[in-house]
Amino acid sequence: MSKIAIVTDSNSGISQDKAKEMGIHVLPMPFLIDGKEYLDGVDLFPKEFYEYLEKDADVSTSQPSPESVTKLWDELLKEYDEIVHIPMSSGLSGSCQTARMLAEDYDGKVEVVNNQRISITQVSAVVDALNLVKAGKSASEIRAILEEEALQASIYITLVTLKYLKKGGRITPAAAALGTMLRLKPVLQIQGEKLDAFSKVRTMSAAKRVMVDAIRSDLEKRFSGCKMRIDIAHTNNEAMALEFKKEVEAEFPGYPVILTDELSLSVSCHIGAGSLAVACSKIVEV
Repeated sequence: MSKIAIVTDSNSGISQDKAKEMGIHVLPMPFLIDGKEYLDGVDLFPKEFYEYLEKDADVSTSQPSPESVTKLWDELLKEYDEIVHIPMSSGLSGSCQTARMLAEDYDGKVEVVNNQRISITQVSAVVDALNLVKAGKSASEIRAILEEEALQASIYITLVTLKYLKKGGRITPAAAALGTMLRLKPVLQIQGEKLDAFSKVRTMSAAKRVMVDAIRSDLEKRFSGCKMRIDIAHTNNEAMALEFKKEVEAEFPGYPVILTDELSLSVSCHIGAGSLAVACSKIVEV
């Protein structure tokens, strides 16, 4: 049986320490902050990241260099026979396509998964991949299974500010000003390759209710009969996330509800601090 390494990127929100615990490898994503490059989880961590946002620093994301990707793969292939690489959704970044092109030079030893996920649902795909390795699946079989199940997940996120959506050009300044004046809290949705508006409410309690109802609808309709997990995450808002976790557990008895800590910084830079997220993902049965 082949010895298989599981690789993802820090768009998953998995820290380097957590990766060691899980037995996986995380490729750090580059950030440009006021013109200087930082690597997520290497010399850029949530505390400092949110301080930069608070100071209105110029923050943008970038792709890992091809050299950093192949360097990691080359090191792993000294110990492993195959690699399953799970980058963020191809619809949200070009890093998946870049990795696929690079993998063409590895004679089938590297399988790049177009999993169409990010952050907390990307984490669940990594967990599925680990379980598939334990079940004796090959790298190509794992890629095929994860791609088949890619769209069996949803994320809902509520924000406390429209500032960063405006800054990133995702909404117009006029829409941001009107939303701020009306104290609107948008609920966003990520399914597959798109970040879309889902609802607008006035209070955090109403936003949490919208998200819970959306998850319930998904579980009862889209994912009826599937084995699912529910994840809670946040951006620099742990206390409220812990409270929300208890509320979600009460709403969905019998489902595993997991607090997955921070949303990835690549998501946070577009939405700012204070947000809450809930996701559901199909558990791949092996």
